[in-house]
Amino acid sequence: MNKLTDTAVRKVKGTEKPQKLSDGGGLFLLVEPNGGKYWRLAYRFAGKQKTLALGVYPDVSLADARSRREDARKLLANDTDPGAVKQAQKAAQTALTENSFEHVAREWFVRHSPNWKENHSSKIIARLEKDVFPWIGARPIGEIAAPALLAAIRRIESRGALETAHRALACCGQVFRYAVATGRAERDPTGDLRGALPPVKKDKHFAAITEPKKVGELMRDIDGYQGSYIVKSAFKLSPLLFVRPGELRKMEWKDLNLDSAEWCYFITKTETQHIVPLARQAVEVLREIQPLTGRGKYVFHGERDHDRPMSDNAIRSALRRMGWANDEMTPHGFRAMASTILDNMGYKQEWLERQLAHEEPNKVKAAYKRESWRMYLPERTAMMQAWADYLDGLKAGADVIPLRVKV
Repeated sequence: MNKLTDTAVRKVKGTEKPQKLSDGGGLFLLVEPNGGKYWRLAYRFAGKQKTLALGVYPDVSLADARSRREDARKLLANDTDPGAVKQAQKAAQTALTENSFEHVAREWFVRHSPNWKENHSSKIIARLEKDVFPWIGARPIGEIAAPALLAAIRRIESRGALETAHRALACCGQVFRYAVATGRAERDPTGDLRGALPPVKKDKHFAAITEPKKVGELMRDIDGYQGSYIVKSAFKLSPLLFVRPGELRKMEWKDLNLDSAEWCYFITKTETQHIVPLARQAVEVLREIQPLTGRGKYVFHGERDHDRPMSDNAIRSALRRMGWANDEMTPHGFRAMASTILDNMGYKQEWLERQLAHEEPNKVKAAYKRESWRMYLPERTAMMQAWADYLDGLKAGADVIPLRVKV
């Protein structure tokens, strides 16, 4: 019997019926009618005729197929069934894949994500895919020790995203505990890393988003917030007014004139009177909440005590619930967000400074400004409306390009 050649294997075509081209020693090429070519080994073991798949041509060449035939014959010479060995290897590989960190993490995510808000779950899986899977995703979860996990988390820390690193570590801890519960790991190594990351310190400059695409994502998150209606209303006003968080949560109805679209109040921090022009969108938010809180003192009263303003942590907690880390965005960051973008759009610095009500280091100028709190009011009114419209465009997903304002 003539052995096969590379040329013969390459040129053979499919016919109406499957063909078997023998190479000797039980090895043959099975050619299907559709032209598919498969290497097979016919052998006997324990008195039974069996067939072993050796691969697909051309991925497995003639030389490779012959080498695999010899490996199988060595097993047979040692009274071992090569088919059983292949099944055991396949089962081991399947078990390895199903026990990998990524497989277990995705299984955990599928089970728990239906109980999360969509914007929260999308950030969880994105964080895993970006910062964790590339480094430890393929490893068996039961074999991942604390040093290997820490090395992956350090990569996040090294780019300055310390809070994100803490969040990723906490998320990994949940995956490991799920693996323990399902019998694929013996323990959660994240406990060994307690104290390995430095604590998150509040940045005096406050993290803020200034990239338009991310601002649009944040605006959509705010619009879809599912928490308290009072907190959601304050949340909606945060980017529109960009006042200090404490000033917003202590907003009083007596200081508002919705017909004139103005909010006038005294700032204790700078000891100055201040006026905030209210864009149409801000007035709409306030009119909608007025039937709920309009009879009380505060626009955003506390959940339990209506005689007190809402918690100073309410907006921050809302940001966290939606997946925005402290090193990405803070309640105070709405001021930096508006200031940066409006400055890039070409609005005069003195208008922005007046609207932000920054403390004046020069006491003489400060005394003058206390008497000029309505300074640049027409210009600031137009700026605040343009800013609200710009945010609406970003929220809608429009490709809004800040045009420089001619001033």
